[in-house]
Amino acid sequence: MTGYLCAAEIVGSCDHEPAPRQSLPQSFPIQLESIEVKSAVETLEPTKVKLTVEVEYDELKPSIDHAYKHIADQVNVPGFRKGKVPPRIIDQRVGRGAVLEHAINESLGSFYSQAVTETKLRPLGRPNVEVTKLPDVDQVGGTLEFSAEVEVRPEIELPELAGITVEVEDLEVSDEDVEGRLLSLRERFGTLVGVDRPAADGDFVVLDLKAELEGAELDAVSGVSYQVGSKTMLEGLDEALVGLSAGETTTFTAPLVAGEHEGTASTITVTASQVKERELPEADDDFAQLASEFDTLEELRDDLRTQVAANKENNRVGQAREALLTELEKGEVPLPSGVIEDEVNQHLDGEGRLEDDVHRAEVTEQVTEALKGQIVLDTLAESLGVKVGQQELVQYLLSSAQQYGQDPNTFIQEIDRNGQIPSVVAEIARNKALLLALREVKIVDKTGAAVDLSAFLAVPDDSETDAEDEATPEA
Repeated sequence: MTGYLCAAEIVGSCDHEPAPRQSLPQSFPIQLESIEVKSAVETLEPTKVKLTVEVEYDELKPSIDHAYKHIADQVNVPGFRKGKVPPRIIDQRVGRGAVLEHAINESLGSFYSQAVTETKLRPLGRPNVEVTKLPDVDQVGGTLEFSAEVEVRPEIELPELAGITVEVEDLEVSDEDVEGRLLSLRERFGTLVGVDRPAADGDFVVLDLKAELEGAELDAVSGVSYQVGSKTMLEGLDEALVGLSAGETTTFTAPLVAGEHEGTASTITVTASQVKERELPEADDDFAQLASEFDTLEELRDDLRTQVAANKENNRVGQAREALLTELEKGEVPLPSGVIEDEVNQHLDGEGRLEDDVHRAEVTEQVTEALKGQIVLDTLAESLGVKVGQQELVQYLLSSAQQYGQDPNTFIQEIDRNGQIPSVVAEIARNKALLLALREVKIVDKTGAAVDLSAFLAVPDDSETDAEDEATPEA
């Protein structure tokens, strides 16, 4: 049986061995309205609790009625049409134990969700459930009891926002900043010219690549143009290309970055067919007229200085957000080890690298830091009473669809179908909480002078959002 109970366990006596621990399904076949359960919470660890739930027979009865109807639609009983088999006949032919099994399997998720809501728990993972008591099989009545151990968001204390000072970069624009921006512009208008010398950092190499594993070819590409030092292809490729002349071949070992062998360490053979360097146009008035609406290089430099200043000011918001999050994370944040382990295993399994201990350590560190930040921001959002309106949700989804180059309707339907809306709402709430918090902290530059970022910290007015129009962040 794949359910929580099997018919053999319920037939006869309630003194049977408890059902084995199970994980609740991600979606529940039946949703019960106005259900009432008795629940109690026992803290096992700072991030784990045991939730004990009692469900009276009257609360289970709608699920039992549904079970009878479902079974009646499935069984063939002489003298009765499908779907019209009376409960007493189903009890005789199938067994009341099977009916209870069906009812409990379908409703357990709803009872669990109701208990979580009533006890105000904030689960971070899926629960392990153990049914400890069943309703009486031989007569109407009795109680369903079960327990669920689940990792939850820990209770943490955040520092007072008014006492926090975060530092951002100065707005001063140096000549080096301007020249760097000018160089980038010249590179856009540069031309590639073949050279008769070994490749150096920054050069462009036209190359052929072949990946092999134990002598068998896995993949091959040819005629690829690649800039040495860009680090946009295989790990170790940049080092292999430096010093390689046109017509020369070398090999190195690297993990593949895509396909069915992604992550597999393979022997890579690279051959350079051409080496090119970029020739840049002279920085003069002619170039200014070519690359911009300005007549002189000096006018172009002034405009680039303005652009750099505006870019630095925009970057200050990101700097302030990161600095504030760092301050908020300084306190003790207990982390649920089971949630981290599950996330790491899922990530490594997707890459086919479950046995890669070095990579496991890297992913574990990344997941741990991400989860710590999530817990802090969820706590912050809750303390600030952050709400997410439907319009905010829609705008976020439309922006995400555009970012991924997908049709908005298709994108939103896919997000909804995968049950990811609560996660999206939670992410919006975290971002909104950070912006609201930045309004209350002190922001200074490197000299200690106060910085006003209020123009960048606008958020939708919650007072304009009706309560029924609010989306609820994921617990």
